[in-house]
Parts: sequence; C-alpha cells; structure tokens
Amino acid sequence: MAAPSITPRAAPAADAAGRASASQLRGTILLVTSTVFFACADVITKELAGRLPAVEVAWLRYVTFGLMTVFLLMGSGGGTALRTRHMGLQVLRGLGMVGSALLFTAGLPYLPVAEATAIYFISPILIMALSIPFLGEVVGWRRWSAAFVGLVGVLIVIRPGTNAFEAAAILPLLGATSWATAAVVTRKMSGRDSAVTTLAYSALVGTVLLTLLLPLFWVTPGLPELGLGLAMGVFSSIGHWLVILAYRQANASTIAPFSYVQLLWAGILGYFAFGAVPDSWTVVGAVIIALSGLYTAYRERVRAASKA
Repeated sequence: MAAPSITPRAAPAADAAGRASASQLRGTILLVTSTVFFACADVITKELAGRLPAVEVAWLRYVTFGLMTVFLLMGSGGGTALRTRHMGLQVLRGLGMVGSALLFTAGLPYLPVAEATAIYFISPILIMALSIPFLGEVVGWRRWSAAFVGLVGVLIVIRPGTNAFEAAAILPLLGATSWATAAVVTRKMSGRDSAVTTLAYSALVGTVLLTLLLPLFWVTPGLPELGLGLAMGVFSSIGHWLVILAYRQANASTIAPFSYVQLLWAGILGYFAFGAVPDSWTVVGAVIIALSGLYTAYRERVRAASKA
C-alpha cells in the first residue's frame, strides 16, 4: 500500500506536531535525568547526616546552592532580578523549602534512602489538599480517593504500631508537608515573579536561616565532609536546574509523573552505597504511593483540559 501523501497545507501542521513531540521527549529526558542527580544528592546527604548535624548538612547544601545562584543572577540582571512585589510569599516559599530539606535530612540517619524517599513522595497528595484552603480549588471525589490510597501507601511503608515502625519516619512526612506548602505558594505566585527571582529568594532565605542556626549545632568538618558537602550541593543544584529546563520543554502535567523514577534510583543507589535492600512492605507502599500520585497527576491534566 502506498504511503499517504501530505498536502502542502498539512505539512506545517505535521511539522508543528513533530516539534511538539520532540520537545515533550526532551522534557521527559531532562526530568528523568534530574531524578538521578536528586537520588545521588540524597545518598550523599545520608552519608553526611551520619557524621554531621542535620542543620550543618543542610547548610552545606544551601551554601553551594547559593553560590551557583549568584552566577545565575549575574547573567540575569544582577540585583534587578531580586526585585519582587511579593516579598512575603517569597520568604514563605523559602521557609517551606528549607524546612523540607532540614526535616528530610534529619530523618536520613535512621531510615534507608528508599524508604525516606517513598514517604516524601506523598507531597503531590498534600499539595492537592493544601490547594483547597489556600488556592480555593475544588477537589472531586476521584482525587480524594487517590489521596486516601496514597496515605494508605505511606502507612504501609512506616507501619505504625508494629516492631518495624521507626519514629524518624515522621520527619520525611513533615518534610513533604513543608515542601507541599512551598509548592502551593509557588502556584499562588505563578506569573508574578520570574523563575530566577524565585530561585534566588529560595537560596537566600534558606542560607540566611541555616547560617543563624549553625552556631548552635556546629561540628568542624574535615576535608572528606567538605568534599561530600560540595558534591551534594552540586548534584542537588544540577537536579533543580534540569527540572527548570524540563518544564520549559514540556507541559508539567505530561512529564511530572516521571519524577517517580527517583524511587527506583533511591533503591538502587541505596543498595550500592549502604547495602540497604528495601523490604517487600516498603516496595508495596512505594508502588501504591506512586500510583496514587500518577492518578492525581492524570486528574489534574483532565481538569486543566476541561478549562482550556
């Protein structure tokens, strides 16, 4: 059978569709690559958290993040990029981000990386719940059902009331709540400040707060700890930058579900770095959390399409 011909009028449409498809593919690749860097940063964070206080580990991450942000600011107008009409929201978002990093780090000395990451990935469900009082969004029964399933997944991972329960599992859960707060504030500021401005304030608020807390927890690090701290900050910063690039290439609702690939990397890298093998309950709980998050992302996409 002969291949169907493409008329001159159809050719531009086909070209546009091809470009859109290629852009979505690039966005997906960038986002999946970011999960590798985030997982590497988390593994290094766990190693450092066994040697230094959580505040100091988070400070090392933020100092590196802040230095890399300075170079970004220099290429984006310098001080003018710090101008904002929403200082309160920027500070609140920065506090949410640093709280998330600090709580997640505090739990890592006591939890396998895969387990802490699985618990942390309840954040999309928490974002949905917080969007009701703070953004006035209406959530239907399907998304509430997905939220309930996600919470069941978390309970399976942490198993309260059993000998397998570790109180430290509450810390990444609180960290996910803090991150969800930052994400909701980000949505509220959408289109008001540039991405560079928001990134700069996130680095500034976190670095200032952790620097103020640092004298209370300071332990002099050796050269190995400083090297690990630098690597942790670089990996984390590259991961965040790849996410920004990914969302410039593709729709968030299309590629966001691929962030769950980080659960896989967390398990693999956790095994090679610490010999930690996730037990069957953690795997089951992680799969349930991922499925609930994927369904929530799907419903978000359907909801956005209905408004278009």
